[in-house]
Amino acid sequence: MKELLDKLLQRHKYLEPTAEEELRRQVNVLYGAFTGLIGPEKMVLRASKYSALAYVHSEDPRRRIVGLQRLVYEDASYDKVPSDDEVVDVLNELENVLAEMLARQAVEERLEKKISQRMEEKQQEYVQEIKMELIKEELHDVETPQTKKKLDDLQHLDSIHLTESVMQRVRPKTLSAIVGQDRAVEAMESKLASVYPQHLLLYGPPGVGKTTAARIVLNEAKKLPFTPFGPDAPFVETDGATLRWDARDMTNPLIGSVRQPARHDLAEPGIPEPKPGLVTEAHGGILFIDEIGEMDPMLLNKLLKVLEDKRVRFESAYYDETDPHIPAYIRKLFAEGAPADFVLIGATTRDPSEINPAIRSRCAEIYFEPLVPADIQQIVTNAAQSLGVTMEDGVAELISTFTIEGRKAVNILADTYGLAVFRSGSNDHVVLTKELVERVAQISRLVPYVTEKASSLPAVGKVFGLGVAGFLGSAIEIEAVAYPARTPGKGYFRFNDTAGSMAKDSMFNAAAVGRRITGKELSDYDVNVNFVGGGNIDGPSAGCAITTALISAVTGKAVRQDIAMTGEISIQGLVKPVGGVFEKAYGARQAGMKGIVIPEENQRDIPEHHLNLQIYSTRTIEEVLDIMLVK
Repeated sequence: MKELLDKLLQRHKYLEPTAEEELRRQVNVLYGAFTGLIGPEKMVLRASKYSALAYVHSEDPRRRIVGLQRLVYEDASYDKVPSDDEVVDVLNELENVLAEMLARQAVEERLEKKISQRMEEKQQEYVQEIKMELIKEELHDVETPQTKKKLDDLQHLDSIHLTESVMQRVRPKTLSAIVGQDRAVEAMESKLASVYPQHLLLYGPPGVGKTTAARIVLNEAKKLPFTPFGPDAPFVETDGATLRWDARDMTNPLIGSVRQPARHDLAEPGIPEPKPGLVTEAHGGILFIDEIGEMDPMLLNKLLKVLEDKRVRFESAYYDETDPHIPAYIRKLFAEGAPADFVLIGATTRDPSEINPAIRSRCAEIYFEPLVPADIQQIVTNAAQSLGVTMEDGVAELISTFTIEGRKAVNILADTYGLAVFRSGSNDHVVLTKELVERVAQISRLVPYVTEKASSLPAVGKVFGLGVAGFLGSAIEIEAVAYPARTPGKGYFRFNDTAGSMAKDSMFNAAAVGRRITGKELSDYDVNVNFVGGGNIDGPSAGCAITTALISAVTGKAVRQDIAMTGEISIQGLVKPVGGVFEKAYGARQAGMKGIVIPEENQRDIPEHHLNLQIYSTRTIEEVLDIMLVK
């Protein structure tokens, strides 16, 4: 640009005769370049603003240079007319400034041209997108190439299946296929398949069929004409241990929450939108909460409110009922709430005393029983038939020694099946052997769960008491020895230090009763009573067992080893009732006992010949000794 101006100006020294004319021509060229740069109108306005009109219209080219300085630099303070020696430098400076301005204008014009071109392209693309959206709306097609590709990828993933879950394959499909829970299943049927179905709490150890039974009972209830369950009644299942919620109710998958803002395709931004939870999803059916004892207490209280109201109420500080833009379904949810009329079934492995009393008072309680070896064997046999495999004799019995859970037994069977297929290299005509089961047990570090403790040989000073922890009972081996004291009247009593205070009180009661029964002064003996295996054992129910062991040790009379006993002993020799008799019978059966001795007042707690056990109900210690001591 500078070179262009140089060619236009053709500057020469002013010492020549035509120097004045040459200067005038150069000044005119600069004025013309500047006018073309900013335009005639702006030229006039700027000349007026900076008081340059007199200089611009002057006949003297040097004064016109001053006017040009005011216009170019936008400064009215330029008033010095340059001398002949200064003219060349002033013109050079003005030329440089004008050259820079012209260069900047050329760049801006190119950029504006590109911007205009790009904007036109974008506008065309936008118009094309609008056209495509309108066409999709007409064709009801909302997919884009990207979403279609993602959908194709998702469908491809759905077409891939590695294997079917073993538990799905062998899960019972009918109530008759549920093993070992006849009483619990009957109770569930009577309470659910009713005109007025009740909320239920299911207690029991894991892996005994609580969830499966609830699902099947609902399917059976839907077939009956007098139940309120429709053919499409839902069965919504969740886990109480994993339910999380926000105290501000911004997130609550169980009860429901309010999202802010609402969906833009349904409402204007800023309108809150209620999001119903699982309780509404279960409306008209069953909400099954596994491990309900692990739920957050506050969330459980909110659930109790829903059980009472049969609806979920929503609140939001952003909701304005007078807003005409609120969709009808949002208005209805805020005004009336979401329906939540369902039957609650909660399952837990906890003790009933650990469950919230408020939820217990609203539910009928059903107890699932621990599975005995015969039940485990039947479950394994049924699972083998479902898998289409053959078991050699003794496989089911062997698996039953490692677990009391049906789910765990099926998993052991599945592991054995997998090992058999791996070794044979084929899944045709698979035969499961005891050697394979033992190999699986070694790999999984399984140990026999059931220990045979009963014996047909009587023993002196040794008895089997019964304890209970959770829903499982166990046989506790109690032994006692009595030696004449070195000094009569100065004998001692020794008992497990880890035992609780109530168990130690039973020891002193037993000593008082033993003195009355035997007629011997127990202070003449050094007596040691031991709970084999130690542990923090407590409770009064070992009274009868301790008394029997103590009397046997002092008198030398042998005690039967195939009968276990439970019951509190009073200092008058009466057998008092205790808790957990039903579970304790299970422990006796697992230990191989033929019978159990229980307090007479507990006779109604357990059916006759329960688990093929002989049930002896007693009222006094004399009756207990008559059964336990070998004649």
